[in-house]
Amino acid sequence: MKVFSMIVAGTMVALGSLPILSQEALMPAQSKPMQLNVQGQVMVEGRSTPYLIRHLPVSSFPELPESVVEVLNRRGCTIPQTYQARRPENVVHASLEHAGSSDWAVLCSVEGTVSLLVFFDGGAETKAQQATVLVTAQEKERLQAHSGSAVLGFNWGIDPASPQQVHDAQMGPEKRAARVDHDALADSVVDGGTVFHFYSKSAWMLLE
Repeated sequence: MKVFSMIVAGTMVALGSLPILSQEALMPAQSKPMQLNVQGQVMVEGRSTPYLIRHLPVSSFPELPESVVEVLNRRGCTIPQTYQARRPENVVHASLEHAGSSDWAVLCSVEGTVSLLVFFDGGAETKAQQATVLVTAQEKERLQAHSGSAVLGFNWGIDPASPQQVHDAQMGPEKRAARVDHDALADSVVDGGTVFHFYSKSAWMLLE
């Protein structure tokens, strides 16, 4: 049984300009002990139901460029992990801006709010300060029941999606969209649907 699901209407929906992190947002978070496992109770169909969300520190991803690490640490980010995670996840390296580019996407959790951040140009220092926020949600909105456990878990995952993967995913009885020429960002609900964030002509679009 799914507690929450993601609904996206239409295909190739232009999102337009997305917010850029302000200098205020890049200021250091208040000093406090880092809480990697967050648990509590939420109401589901009138019943109090336990949940557990596991996080990893930014240091668990040594492949991240230093400039990206600096921004994430300033924001006080931890990286939430899905209930299915068997290795560190929700940090993506792909060609998201254009073919051959070196870009990063990260799910950043701060005090119960998760933001999907994108860093273009390999996390180059000037662009890292202009990270784009694609999606923001409360962690408790991304909880899901799963087999073998009475405890709800986090269901939001991101992965790189090659042009071929996007093309294959759009197979159907109707004519498919033209093949894209660079990677997209797969945004998924565990055991549920996936949408693709695709950057083109200076704007982000959703490919259903």
